[in-house]
Amino acid sequence: LVFLSKERRGPSSSPSPPSLCPCGACEERIEPAAAARGRSKVFQDGELHDPSAEAIMDKPKSIRNMSVIAHVDHGKSTLTDSLVAACGIIAMANAGDTRLTDTRADEAERGITIKSTGISLYNEVSAEDIADDKLPKDTDGREFLINLIDSPGHVDFSAEVTAALRITDGALVVVDCIDGVSVQTETVLRQALGERIKPVVTINKLDRGFLELQLDWESMYTGFVKHVENINVIISTYRDEAMGDLQVYPEKGTVGFSAGLHGWAFTLPMFARMYAKKFGVSEDKMVERLWGDNYFIPAEKKWTKSGDSANRAFNMFVLDPIGKIFSACMNDQMDKLNKMFTSLNIKMGKEDLELQGKQLLKRTMQRWLPAHKALLEMMILNLPSPAQAGKYRTELLYTGPQDDPCAMGMKNCDPAAPLMLYVSKMVPTSDKGRFFAFGRVFSGTIMAGHKLRIMGPNFVPGKKEDLFQKSIQRVVLFMGRKQEPVESVPVGNTCGLVGVDQFLIKTGTLSSYEDAFPMKDMKFSVSPVVRCAVEPKNPQDLPKLVEGLKRLAKSDPMVVISIEESGEHIVAGAGELHMEICLKDLQDDYMNGAPLKISDPVVSYRETVTEETEGECMSKSPNKHNRLYFKALPLGDELTNKIDAGDITPRDDFKARGRVLADDYGWDVDVARKIWAFGPDVVGPNLICDATKAVQYLSEIKDSVVAGFNWVTKEGVIAEENMRGICFQVLDVTMHADAIHRGGGQIIPTARRVMYAAEYISGPRLMEPMFLVEIQCPESAMGGIYSTLNRRRGHVFEENQRPGTPLYNVKAYLPVSESFGFDSDLRAQTGGQAFPQCVFDHWQLVMGDPLVEGKLRDEVIAGIRKRKGLSAEIPPLDRYKDKL
Repeated sequence: LVFLSKERRGPSSSPSPPSLCPCGACEERIEPAAAARGRSKVFQDGELHDPSAEAIMDKPKSIRNMSVIAHVDHGKSTLTDSLVAACGIIAMANAGDTRLTDTRADEAERGITIKSTGISLYNEVSAEDIADDKLPKDTDGREFLINLIDSPGHVDFSAEVTAALRITDGALVVVDCIDGVSVQTETVLRQALGERIKPVVTINKLDRGFLELQLDWESMYTGFVKHVENINVIISTYRDEAMGDLQVYPEKGTVGFSAGLHGWAFTLPMFARMYAKKFGVSEDKMVERLWGDNYFIPAEKKWTKSGDSANRAFNMFVLDPIGKIFSACMNDQMDKLNKMFTSLNIKMGKEDLELQGKQLLKRTMQRWLPAHKALLEMMILNLPSPAQAGKYRTELLYTGPQDDPCAMGMKNCDPAAPLMLYVSKMVPTSDKGRFFAFGRVFSGTIMAGHKLRIMGPNFVPGKKEDLFQKSIQRVVLFMGRKQEPVESVPVGNTCGLVGVDQFLIKTGTLSSYEDAFPMKDMKFSVSPVVRCAVEPKNPQDLPKLVEGLKRLAKSDPMVVISIEESGEHIVAGAGELHMEICLKDLQDDYMNGAPLKISDPVVSYRETVTEETEGECMSKSPNKHNRLYFKALPLGDELTNKIDAGDITPRDDFKARGRVLADDYGWDVDVARKIWAFGPDVVGPNLICDATKAVQYLSEIKDSVVAGFNWVTKEGVIAEENMRGICFQVLDVTMHADAIHRGGGQIIPTARRVMYAAEYISGPRLMEPMFLVEIQCPESAMGGIYSTLNRRRGHVFEENQRPGTPLYNVKAYLPVSESFGFDSDLRAQTGGQAFPQCVFDHWQLVMGDPLVEGKLRDEVIAGIRKRKGLSAEIPPLDRYKDKL
């Protein structure tokens, strides 16, 4: 994180020469005026012991952790720039074009953010910006430290957004004033509300409304009202009861209006302060008049509740002055401008007045309504500090009891409590193959050299697996592209750790308390459904590939790496773009450019059943002394999705869970209470239940049957794909009286065979993953969209026109297996006018019976089986089902 401190006022006050930009990459000079104007300066090397910044890290009430979230291309990185420029890291003139937070070469080249980037900004707020009575009650001093994370907007990288949200407490939601609330805006906002994060909103790209579209004031105002309403609908749909009312209102200062590219922004309280003196009313009264149906009639100097749209207070007092400056700048009417400068009290320098057109406009607006002031005011006044957020986020994040020392430390934000630190992602270092663990301290203080318990995502309290006790080698602060070592980091701050990357794969919890429970694992909104097989061109590069895949798995929160039984290395990602970036990273960064052979992307299917088994299935153990009787039945979509979403989990109290299953899904209460396991991987959407009556020795074979069940649900009978939505019931068991004849070696294979047989005769089907595609396009391109989707088995289920624009929003479902090359195909068909966004939505049954000959069996399933090195035909039933 780039860390900022106040400029040191030394004894010599001679004017300083222009200094180079600290990142060293861009040779850009910061004029001394800009650095002084920011009242803050970047740390140079070895200058960390500045008391002001160290002191502010110890005040959790003066810290704000926030992330910037939005739909792709709504202007997150551009807006972040004006905050960075306010601290003098980049020159004000370049804010909006530099995009400092896009650190990678391919990010700058594609113009999208790929990895979330953190930056720390130190700001001192003057009394004229925020009055004393407006400051939050519990703040000490006027200095604030803002830890800001700029996150990607593209749906393929939404795992990065989840990782960023976990370690922040507030979110700035950016909405394009023309595009409005899009599919990804809703997704990221839902993720934020699920993590109990408080949102504030800014409506961005106002300059487009004034310059490109030249809208009249009333239509701009109605557009803003609509965007705010849409956001409030999403917030009220997904909000958490514990949080209270989170809706945003312009008159309360929780909605800002900005133009990131030109670096200006305002909130209604800012305008209210300008006008309050003039009208002789209080600021609070003035703010309420500036929004909604309030009209001012200048001739009579009266306020009314109804009137002509030209007299609406928002149009008249906010949009009109901005519009006048726009037209005067664009038409070079300098005499008009000079009058405005004096009346609005804008101080322009000599060289500023020599600029023309858009450059003059940008400089004028930056001087009058600087973006950082409006955004900082919104963040400081409306976003919670770690001290406030700890109170309501702890019960959501901490899996242990809510009254143990760790939970109390997290709730009270206590630097002396036991340490709790959550690592949300791994950041590659300059040193090949090593990573910083990037995370946030939720309680206590982390110090280098202390021995800590490192709990991975699979750690279960009381067991030893996925648990390490190691000491931290160093603690660093992130400063953009540099890292600065520090002694310790107190609660509420983010930091990087050196030396834990061997023990954690992607995420984990660190604690100093012996009986600490881990923090809840992150829930991603997308799932890795696109898979590629990779192998090196030269066989001697194989060790490099294995090492490279390990590093890739660490560097991205979403990627899943697996090795098939046939020996292939499989990389699974969220979508085409995600896969492309991952494989590029693998080849160039983690394998030093060794060439790879990459297979065509393949899609993972799921196996399910459509009907209940008639009668029952029986299999005998290899020694013919034990018989198992099973049946299979479908769980139903609703219940399957509930298990997927984590509403019904193996950790629930069995009585409460049994009650839910009996009441909502019509299960038999006895069976519903005796769920043995979920699978695959402990939490998957398949169940095994005990439906037996009075069977001896059943508890002895439970573990063996569950082991068989986990094996079966990972590899079904049709194509060895995972199962989904199947419930197996144990009906009866006949056992040998002698314990030695019913060990695991007898029971596990038998359980596997009997479950295969049960699936085989219960109407087995394949399920394929479906994308939800959202396409924005003009009306003329609709034909191309329909023809492209029809060729690819997609279907449109909703289309609506955006009010006030000629654009249509089309929503459609598209099978993932048909989505490769969909982007380029669609652009070719519509002349580049349609922009698709694909996000994984649900699993859908594939039409056709896999056991009957036809295209499904002979091409799709045979292809999958051949790829996995199995025989092309599905084995016959009598291999699994025995006769008495």
